[in-house]
Amino acid sequence: MTHTRVASTSATGAPGRDRTCGLRFRKPSLYPLSYGGVVDATCGANFADTPRVTGLEATGGRPGLETAENIESDFMKTVGLVLYPQFTALDIVGPFQTLVDVPGLDVFFVAAQKGAVVDHSGKFTLEATHSFDEIESLDVLVVPGGFADRNIDGTNEVVRFIQKIHPTTTWTTSVCTGSIFLAHAGILNELSATTHWASYDRLQKLGAVPTEQRVVQEGKIITAAGVSSGIDMGLVLVAALEGEEMAKIIQLAIEYDPQPPFDSGAPSKVSPDFREFVSGIFTIPNR
Repeated sequence: MTHTRVASTSATGAPGRDRTCGLRFRKPSLYPLSYGGVVDATCGANFADTPRVTGLEATGGRPGLETAENIESDFMKTVGLVLYPQFTALDIVGPFQTLVDVPGLDVFFVAAQKGAVVDHSGKFTLEATHSFDEIESLDVLVVPGGFADRNIDGTNEVVRFIQKIHPTTTWTTSVCTGSIFLAHAGILNELSATTHWASYDRLQKLGAVPTEQRVVQEGKIITAAGVSSGIDMGLVLVAALEGEEMAKIIQLAIEYDPQPPFDSGAPSKVSPDFREFVSGIFTIPNR
C-alpha cells in the first residue's frame, strides 16, 4: 500500500487546506465524547458519526463537536509509527494512544518488514501493518527510542527510511533516543533537540544541540525527551494537527494528569551519585 496525501476540499468543492469542511472520517472515536454538536456556519458538510472539534460554543465556553461519516482514506492524515527490534514500548505507545482516536488521522505501525516486532525487554510485541518499502509519504513520522541505536550509522534501515520520508512530512518527530536516528539521518544538524538524558553526549556528537526541555520543536521537527515524554509530544502533535481543543479533549479522555509520587524524573533533580548509578543501567545494554 502506498500512502499519499490528498488536498482537502472546501464545502464548495474548491481545493484547500481547511480540513473542517467537506470531510468524513473512517471510524468513530473509541471515546464516548458527549459534547453537544455545533455546525460551522462556513461549512455545508453533513457530519454523522465521529465527534470533531469546531471551536468554543457561544455560551459556556465548552468545545462544540461535529460528527462525521466514514470516507476514503485518501482524506485522512497519515501517521506512521516506526518499529524496529529492541524499541522501547512506552516510547511509541504514548504517541499512539494520544493520536489513534483523533478523527481524521490514519495511525499505523511501520517497520522494515510487516509483522511482529519485539521490544527491548523481549516481553512485548507490536505488529507492523506496513513495511518501509510500501510507504512513499507521510503527514507525520514518529520514531521511538530503544536499545538498538548505539552502533547504527547511515546504512541503518530506520535511518534510510527517515531520509526517504522526511521531505514529504508535515511533522517529523522522535521520542527518547529516536532522535539519535534523526541525527544519523542528517536532519538535526545545529538544531536544538532532546533525547533521553543519558544520551545527550551522543546527540551532541552527531551535530545537534541537546537540551533538557521535555518537548522541543525546530521547524517541522519535534523531539521529545525520555520514554514517558512521548505522551506530551503526542498531545503537542494533536494540537498542531487538529487544534488545542482537540488536544485537551484527548488529554482528559486518557486522564493524563501527572502527579508523580517522587520528584526524581530529571537528571537535574537528583544527586550526581544517583544520576551516575542510573546512567550505568543504560551502558550495559548499549542504549
